[in-house]
Amino acid sequence: MNLRQLQYFLAIADEGSFTRAAERLLVAQPSLSQQIKSLEREIGGQLLERLPTGVRLTAAGKAFMTDARLAVTHAARAARNARSALGLEAGELEVATVTSVAFGVLPPAFELWHTRYPATTVELREYQHRKALDDAVRAGVGDIAVGPRPARWTGPIVELGWEQFVAVLPRSDPLAGRRRTLALEELADRDWVLFGPEHGLTTLILEVCARSGFVPRRAVRTGQVAAAARLAAAGLGVTLIPDNVVPHGLNAAIHSLEPPLVRQLVAFTRQDWPPLAQAFLELLRTLTWQDRPHSATIAP
Repeated sequence: MNLRQLQYFLAIADEGSFTRAAERLLVAQPSLSQQIKSLEREIGGQLLERLPTGVRLTAAGKAFMTDARLAVTHAARAARNARSALGLEAGELEVATVTSVAFGVLPPAFELWHTRYPATTVELREYQHRKALDDAVRAGVGDIAVGPRPARWTGPIVELGWEQFVAVLPRSDPLAGRRRTLALEELADRDWVLFGPEHGLTTLILEVCARSGFVPRRAVRTGQVAAAARLAAAGLGVTLIPDNVVPHGLNAAIHSLEPPLVRQLVAFTRQDWPPLAQAFLELLRTLTWQDRPHSATIAP
């Protein structure tokens, strides 16, 4: 069994087809098939069931896949860490984060990183829910993670700052522009722009609205944080997002909440900071971060 066979197996499992996997891997399909047959002979049974319309995992294949993916992930990390330790300039930095942070916080950091380390590459891994991010990092994804503070974390954590959530209302709303802050319960009778059921901001919005005594009435659902603000501006409802993801020049009313609703952002990793991750952490520390507002409520 070798790393290439594991990579081939995972590509087929992900694509559901030998043909599509071969196209993705840029290898000939007979060569791909031969490698999988060799792997199955070593395992002692079929990992993939060949069907007229593609393939699917057998019970053995499902049991094999999780550790196979971990092995490929760890091998990639080992290679990156070795290149960094050897002082190679053209290393790769893998950053894991949640979608809102990827859109609202990290672009200035990446711009500065590219200026300082132009020969390196960045691999961005985005997750819709903070729990998915935490689980992925535990499983070996990312040299550094940037996002909400993880629960029950045993590895290194560095506090960066706070982000504040704001309500986005269409300008036609009677509350728009009346004052700078709103109590969340004032939006109880509004239609809402929400996110997908697996999105972390959906969990957050439902919990903070429940604290205020209501369930938000969904008018439209989106998977994109930036799109939520634009849909609210278009009059489809109100939404709640971090202030750093509000698009510049958005034609909408932006209101802070009273009391302020905030979330702490941190950088974290599993055990030790790899060299490139340490450099990125130092860069993150040079950015301007918000302090926690007085009497703020911490988001779940």
